[in-house]
Amino acid sequence: MTRLLPFPIISFCLLALWLLLNQAITFGHILLGCVIALLGGRILTILEMPPMRVRRPRVILRLLRLVAIDIVRSNLAVGRIVLGLRRRERRSGFVEIPLDLRDPYGLASLACIITSTPGTLWVNFDAQRGVLTIHVLDLVDDAEWIRTIKDRYERHLLEIFE
Repeated sequence: MTRLLPFPIISFCLLALWLLLNQAITFGHILLGCVIALLGGRILTILEMPPMRVRRPRVILRLLRLVAIDIVRSNLAVGRIVLGLRRRERRSGFVEIPLDLRDPYGLASLACIITSTPGTLWVNFDAQRGVLTIHVLDLVDDAEWIRTIKDRYERHLLEIFE
């Protein structure tokens, strides 16, 4: 059974997503969704992802709270910029942040956090140097961004994944 469905939860989610996107539960959609779900699960076996180990589930809740607050704050700040409510000159730019985080799941989580926060974008991660490059829409202080990423996000992700 594990050869046919190596990741049954992901395969089921792919099938459900296919049916939701098509907004129809017909024989054809179910059949095509099953094929996509089976192929999606098989493709994941090719990727050979390392096993995931989550250590502190309570820290996840704390991190989710911080991320939600930051997303709301960033939405308001970007809204002010777009509507022209900020009078000062806006300067965007790139910030290089040295990271201690090396876990692929932790880095993927950090990428999702940074990219889903309006006004910031994950640009590159140099695995050799351990340096993350982000783009910031309203860059005031590089050191403040480095401190924010390291203290608010990386510290929690290190507790969760490493």
